[in-house]
Amino acid sequence: MTTVWATMTEIIFHYTGLSPTAFFTIVALMVVTYEVICGMFVSPHDFVPIKTQPPLHLGDITEEDLWAYNGSDSQKPLLMAIKGHIYDVSTSKMFYGPGGSYAMFAGRDASRALAQLSFKPEDINGNLEGLSDAELEILQDWEDKFMEKYARVGQLVPKKTLTENKVGENGCRIEEVPKATKTDMLRESTSVEESGIQKDIHL
Repeated sequence: MTTVWATMTEIIFHYTGLSPTAFFTIVALMVVTYEVICGMFVSPHDFVPIKTQPPLHLGDITEEDLWAYNGSDSQKPLLMAIKGHIYDVSTSKMFYGPGGSYAMFAGRDASRALAQLSFKPEDINGNLEGLSDAELEILQDWEDKFMEKYARVGQLVPKKTLTENKVGENGCRIEEVPKATKTDMLRESTSVEESGIQKDIHL
């Protein structure tokens, strides 16, 4: 055994100029380095395809509905509106998500704030009245960037009133009839009475 070790020591020193201890230390470091580098790359067998979500399409919604997509619910996409056009900004959560630089714009129409480059809460709305030509040009630049980078998923509409058409649970449109006033009821009662009198006369 001693002879074999001595022979190995001579061979290692002859070909490398290193002592056995230094030689095996270097070999061990090379093996560790190899394992670390290999671990940095994903094997084709370990690859798990990412499930892509179907394209979002909200259609017409109100500002109240849009607020539900402000990032407070991680299960919902992150949305923002410019000039009434709603965009899905979920890919930029670092900016528009909670804690982001523009988080206050999420779930809102931020047209006025973007045009004025303002972060004031009172400016985060879709009111364009009184904006200068320069501010409108800034807003258009923002919209052009959004159109290029994000998917448009809907449109803001005014809040529905009680007299507007509503959609029933079965999907049919329900026409809501305005409630009759006391004056209308009195008129109708008078008309019925007069009609009855006229019938009596003819009889």
